[in-house]
Amino acid sequence: MNAVATQKGPEGWTIAQWQAAYRDEGATPEVLLAAWAARGGPPDNAWIKRVDGAMLASQLDELSGLLAAADGDLARLPLYGVPFAVKDNIDAAGWPTTAACPEFAYVPDEDATVVRRLREAGAILVGKTNLDQFATGLVGTRSPHGAVANAFRPEYVSGGSSSGSASVVARGLAAFSLGTDTAGSGRVPAGFNNIVGLKPTRGWLSTAGVVPACRTLDCVSVFALTVDDAELVAGIAGGYDERDPYSRARPAEGAQPWPEAPRLAIPAQLEFFGDAQAAAAFDDAVRALREDGARVETIDFAPFGELAALLYSGPWVAERFAAVEALWNKAPGALHPVVRGIVEQAARYSALDAFKAEYRRAELSRRIHRSLDGFDALVVPTAPSIYTIAELQADPVELNSRLGIYTNFANLADLSALAVPAGMREDGLPSGITLIGLAWQDAALAAFGRQWQARRGLPLGATGAPLPAAGAAPKAAGDTVRVSVVGAHLSGMPLNHQLTSRRAVFVEKTRTAGDYRLYALANTTPPKPGLVKSGTGAPIEVELWDVPLSAFGAFVAEIPAPLGIGTLELEDGREVKGFICEPRGLDGARDITAFGGWRAYLASLSA
Repeated sequence: MNAVATQKGPEGWTIAQWQAAYRDEGATPEVLLAAWAARGGPPDNAWIKRVDGAMLASQLDELSGLLAAADGDLARLPLYGVPFAVKDNIDAAGWPTTAACPEFAYVPDEDATVVRRLREAGAILVGKTNLDQFATGLVGTRSPHGAVANAFRPEYVSGGSSSGSASVVARGLAAFSLGTDTAGSGRVPAGFNNIVGLKPTRGWLSTAGVVPACRTLDCVSVFALTVDDAELVAGIAGGYDERDPYSRARPAEGAQPWPEAPRLAIPAQLEFFGDAQAAAAFDDAVRALREDGARVETIDFAPFGELAALLYSGPWVAERFAAVEALWNKAPGALHPVVRGIVEQAARYSALDAFKAEYRRAELSRRIHRSLDGFDALVVPTAPSIYTIAELQADPVELNSRLGIYTNFANLADLSALAVPAGMREDGLPSGITLIGLAWQDAALAAFGRQWQARRGLPLGATGAPLPAAGAAPKAAGDTVRVSVVGAHLSGMPLNHQLTSRRAVFVEKTRTAGDYRLYALANTTPPKPGLVKSGTGAPIEVELWDVPLSAFGAFVAEIPAPLGIGTLELEDGREVKGFICEPRGLDGARDITAFGGWRAYLASLSA
């Protein structure tokens, strides 16, 4: 067992466990976080800078002010006292930003937008983490601070470029962390360290205050021990930001629904570069997907592969050079030799090359979107193999390129992605898979990823701690109203975004009492059911969500007649607010009570 797992105290806690300690056990941030500012022991190059006593005290003073403004209600600060880390290409006011290049360092006056939103929710920044310099690499070895070791076997790479961010979460040194993902930097390190890596739809999480790699493609990503935590953090940090010209508002139509038995694509052409253990691990994952009820089919991976290659062997390298041009003009020797060799290739490409590459990107993206038509997601190995630090130092470019064949295309094709643990290989290294969907399918990917993680029951990161029991999801921000949803607002369904965009948090799946009837309403877009209390009926499957009270009115205002919000009784006797239907809405409706829920009814239509 990893040494971290044997330590006492809060290291390795999920966000829900931090929340419970403060809410139910009377713990205080001053006590629980004291160790973060008083760490001894050997140096740890996953960190570039750690919080010290003065910095922690300043943040705790600010936290006290936030709690006072919230009238002492911890529920209004969903990340109250939760320690987090950020990749050192993301600004935090008063902390140096170096992008792993000391000569580039500056001290910003304000937080990056994502950091500000997290701190406003009560999170405490405990350090800035190492990375492949200027986020150029998928390996974690291109830093003047040294290569960040894999959390399980230190002779292997941690993955990059968000190497330190993944490492500190995997070892329980931060409850969550922020990375960035241009070519896979928020996914490969997650796969190599047995944690969750959420690469959001481009533009959902603002990049204002982030040192760019390829500014048109960059995403801020989230590392966490659980899908619940990653989704909660992204929901708090995300949202439209006027400061970021590439920020996008979530479209009103939201994600498409997933059936109970989703249809998943996998590549027909799989490449593992001779790594038999990686191939076997992916085979095991595909077998598990089928056993869980998914329909898994192969598709032509050629357009994905060509687009992935275009990122590293095309003119986007010139965009990387744009981020470091001023430093290169002044002190080219300040750049890591491998990074410098890559960005200097910008001189090989003309404006004409850039336009031609953009045309090809658009063509390949169109082919990719067409190939995914009818599928709920693409499932790929998070990485085709893993290498030792020594192997990467001996062959830094070719081996790095190999690691991106299942990741590089995602941002070029405007896709969302979620990397999740898939088990341990025979050699003691983690394996992972990545779920990839179209833009704004983030909530649907998370809903499936949550089920996947629960069914696998793997230990969290390298901590050895078990996955918390179902129902221990982190709680939403602010005073909340628990709402039962029964149809188009379910996880992955078309209107679920009306909950997630308001930072509502999934609580549990359950059923109503046995005296309800469910109807498929006529002439509704998207299709919706109506739930009616009756003298006879059956338990109907529902989901419970905690909706912030401040957003509840706006949520209800979007509900069209004949639907409304009333009080529902659950099968265990609890009463919650939930969707009900006026009797006039049942004209022309079909009684679907026998299916036991909306998902089962939709699945019957697909069948």
